[in-house]
Amino acid sequence: MINSNKPEIMSAWNFMARFPTDKDAREHVERMRWSDEPICPHCGSRRISRIVNEKPQPYRCKDCRKHFSVMTGTVFHSTNLSPRKCLYAIYLMVIAKKSISSCQMARELGCTQKTAWYLAQRIRETWLNKSGVGDPMAGEVEVDETYIGGREKNKHARKKRRVGRGPVGKQPVIGMRERKSGRVKARPVAGTDVAHLQGAVRSEVKPGSTLYTDGHKAYRGMGEYTHEAVEHSVGEYVRDMAHTNGIESFWALLKRGYIGTFHHFSEKHMGRYVNEFATRHNRRDWDTMAHIEQSLRNANGVLGYKVLTAN
Repeated sequence: MINSNKPEIMSAWNFMARFPTDKDAREHVERMRWSDEPICPHCGSRRISRIVNEKPQPYRCKDCRKHFSVMTGTVFHSTNLSPRKCLYAIYLMVIAKKSISSCQMARELGCTQKTAWYLAQRIRETWLNKSGVGDPMAGEVEVDETYIGGREKNKHARKKRRVGRGPVGKQPVIGMRERKSGRVKARPVAGTDVAHLQGAVRSEVKPGSTLYTDGHKAYRGMGEYTHEAVEHSVGEYVRDMAHTNGIESFWALLKRGYIGTFHHFSEKHMGRYVNEFATRHNRRDWDTMAHIEQSLRNANGVLGYKVLTAN
């Protein structure tokens, strides 16, 4: 799946050539999900008949008598978009280093912005905790925190908190980068105090590892790790092997996406967007089709619109 050489980046032209029709895309998804024969997502039976004239759900189970398609029971369940458009939406998110907004995706797919937003969130669902980076980090690990959000001075008067500046009104996010593999883990946290930052580190990094951080006091006192810090406050950014340049490079790309593509992450879905950038980073050495196919493999489970939009 992972190409040790230069990954094969598929162009939009080649994507359209590979999937010229809805039938080609549907058959590819069916091979990915079922291999040789359809399986009923309702009861698991393989006694299936094909309904030629019923395009939305072309299969019928002979045991439970329910109709279904290859999208039934997946995050793309009940979508009105064709498998080809769903594949193309995954492709767009895979190749865009700074991601793609729902407005731009709607223009690409010829659908409404609401449909594109829902589709993008479904794709992000296939990337949540399924990006092949579930194992704890070890060895040399860079740890840093940042804040995501707009400046108070740029906000509408009714949205300003008027309680200070800097990180006020922004969401803190912690990130960790394992130097040997280059993989990144990042997630929002409720605060940048000892409890939240150290709790996140302990949940993701094996004891005995070496941590490289900045001079933030919240990282002190973790005796199970070897800890080295650089003091940014006095202009120290690199000291021998101690630096956080790797994770800060990831922050730079994430914030370029925030500013240039989305302009805003809702606090409710912040984790989805942060994980999207982390997953794309961790799969940067994958071929385009390998990334798309892994997303399809992780698509099991229905994600309702009301679940995403509920308060």
